[in-house]
Amino acid sequence: MAVRKKVRRALPLPVPSDRRRFRRRLLSWYRRHGRDLPWRKTDDPYHILVSEIMLQQTQVDRVLPKYAEWLDKYPSMAALAAAPEREVTETWYPLGYNIRPRRLQSIAREAVASYGGRLPPDEATLLSFKGIGAYTAGAIRSFAFRERAAIVDTNVARVLFRVFVAEGDPKSPWMKRHLWTLSETLVPSRHVFDFNQALMDFGAMVCVARNPKCLICPMAKSCRAYPFAPGT
Repeated sequence: MAVRKKVRRALPLPVPSDRRRFRRRLLSWYRRHGRDLPWRKTDDPYHILVSEIMLQQTQVDRVLPKYAEWLDKYPSMAALAAAPEREVTETWYPLGYNIRPRRLQSIAREAVASYGGRLPPDEATLLSFKGIGAYTAGAIRSFAFRERAAIVDTNVARVLFRVFVAEGDPKSPWMKRHLWTLSETLVPSRHVFDFNQALMDFGAMVCVARNPKCLICPMAKSCRAYPFAPGT
């Protein structure tokens, strides 16, 4: 007897008017409340890569002093590529997850060997680097090269799931794919840098994991998870 495969129905994507409203509200909020961070004042792909690797599983306030120290010691891909591996790991302390500095140095060495010490702007080549995944590639493309590129990290996924979905398991592979599609749909053709930075800030400051600030949230009227319920 043949076993029927369960076919999931594709979730609807927001219509153009809803996309425009979300972008407008998010960017308006960001202009008033966005964080002043040093990696937002550069379009150097290497600097942005350093910040993104450091921010993986590490809070911003811990990254800030180490980001400045790192770039002072290793101001370029070439400088990082040439440094002794033990020194690089020691410089990373106390951020933890010590695979990250090794991964960062590996990317620097490949960039020096194959791309003149620069990160290329195209998605396929960025994804070919071991240690650069879909999120980091999107961050580099949108923040360094100002290209229209989607990002989905933990904060962004939480915002998109609550505002536009609010049903199902947000951690399932199927839902993760949908959230990427949703992010790609929402990215504007202009102001991509601000939009993606705003998404991350909004998830870190308003639409937080526990006790989100729904009463001051500019998305509350159109948010599918409002009022917030545990599990969404």
